Amino acid sequence: MVTTKDKTRRIVISPVTRVEGHGKVSILLDEENNVQQARLHIVEFRGFERFIQGRPYWEMPVAVQRLCGICPVSHHLCAAKAVDRLVGGEQLTPTAEKMRRLMHYGQIFQSHVLHFFHLCSPDLLFGFDADPKIRNVIGVAAKYPDLAKQGIFMRKYGQEVIRLTAGKKIHGTGAIPGGINKNLSIEERDELLADLDQMIAWSLGAVKIARDYTMDHIEIAKLFGSFESNHLSIVRGDGAMDLYDGGLRAIDRDGKKIFDQVDNQDYLSYIAEEVRDWSYMKFPFIKSIGPENGWYRVGPLARINTCDFIDTPEAESARKEFMAVTQGKPNHMTLAYHWARMIEVLHAIEKIAELLHDPDLQGTDLVVRGDRRDEGVGILEAPRGTLFHHYRINKDDQVTMCNLIVSTTSNNEPMNRAVQRVAQDHLSGKPEISEAMLNHVEVAIRAYDPCLSCATHAMGQMPLSVILVDANGEIIDEKTKQ
Repeated sequence: MVTTKDKTRRIVISPVTRVEGHGKVSILLDEENNVQQARLHIVEFRGFERFIQGRPYWEMPVAVQRLCGICPVSHHLCAAKAVDRLVGGEQLTPTAEKMRRLMHYGQIFQSHVLHFFHLCSPDLLFGFDADPKIRNVIGVAAKYPDLAKQGIFMRKYGQEVIRLTAGKKIHGTGAIPGGINKNLSIEERDELLADLDQMIAWSLGAVKIARDYTMDHIEIAKLFGSFESNHLSIVRGDGAMDLYDGGLRAIDRDGKKIFDQVDNQDYLSYIAEEVRDWSYMKFPFIKSIGPENGWYRVGPLARINTCDFIDTPEAESARKEFMAVTQGKPNHMTLAYHWARMIEVLHAIEKIAELLHDPDLQGTDLVVRGDRRDEGVGILEAPRGTLFHHYRINKDDQVTMCNLIVSTTSNNEPMNRAVQRVAQDHLSGKPEISEAMLNHVEVAIRAYDPCLSCATHAMGQMPLSVILVDANGEIIDEKTKQ
């Protein structure tokens, strides 16, 4: 804790724990210990949008997934969808589309399970105020060994789906411009079918865990880091949840549509990004509303709110129960992200079951080509929310422009509002600030399952600073280039 010249005090949570990437929270307190400001700062920078310029477009599905080791499949497939447009191959063959979908559902499954069982479960199982010595994944494994093993085996299953469709568990190469480079053999299919029934049973159990926790703490959930907001996702043409493809839909806090079935290629007519000088993450907003009130949430909570139905029976039943809590209106509870996330786990495994019984996966027609274009946009629903990849190329097939709006970027403003709300509710006016109080702030951030590495980028030039020090640590010289 640091006291500044104006007698305000600054508390810094650094790093934010149990999230992917590096971030910190700064909280300013006045003389009465009331919270004046609370912000989530992203302290790392990755310049993918700039350093891939000049590279050939066909490298994009493999190159950009190096953004992250947690959700590389999402970037791999989203880039492939954008590159499909460049080669005129967006109308994929049935085998290619279904293989990509299988890969994607494997990614949704393993990523959601990783977050729920390994990152956020310590808070839910032990309580936000629990001793940090046990409030971690090791503590979960010690007290709830069966649950910990379940999380491990569920994630392993999702990773095997990815391996058999993408070629590798991490940074695979399965999706190529206009299609895929392999199908699924009968032997590979049977390997996945062997554990399918267990995965479905465990997924149903995971939904119950998340549902029961939310309902048992419903009064807390209504207040904890919660606020009304707009929501955005892609949905299928008939309004169904579709995590791989669809048109953009945004709704307001009451559930009224702001826009619907927007073609992916036209996203810039509806979405803009704001830059603020204290974060490497940008702040997207809906153009027609403006930056002050046009921000929105994405991810599992938003997808449940925006879709009209889910086309798999068990997940649809769970969705109806979820929406009944708010009488069919959008659910704005930050802690409800966990329940929504497990409904998507159930949906993903139901979709995997459908696809594994589809003979198109053994097809041999893998790639299509059409008229070349010099610009393409790909959008899909990554585990953490709507993901945008946008590329332009020149006559030599080199990338000249890249814009990525990553899921966590869209949730930047909501996460900051959650941090502010929780800090005010749990820290303001307290004579002493405990670790448990600060963990409440982190719990709000973890509900969004942020991927901070993916989301960091900046607009304009980045300063380069070089500092030369001697053996004693004394600064000899310092140069900065803007």
